[in-house]
Amino acid sequence: MAVTAMEVKVKDIVANGGLPKNRKVDELRKLQSEARGIQRAGTEGPMSPDDGLQDDLRVVEKALHELGADIEEKGPASL
Repeated sequence: MAVTAMEVKVKDIVANGGLPKNRKVDELRKLQSEARGIQRAGTEGPMSPDDGLQDDLRVVEKALHELGADIEEKGPASL
């Protein structure tokens, strides 16, 4: 199974011994926000149902969980 670019980014952040835990969490939160934005944009256009966007978000959230960070639950935007 191929490794995605998001998985590589997440692994690099988690494995970086020079980054304190809070910085790792901050960096992962940025990736989480990016993945959510891309996922949201994907719902607005014609994309394959198996485009991997859900997997990217899951990878980031798993890493946050492993670091003991709270997972921010954000549902769909409402008016």
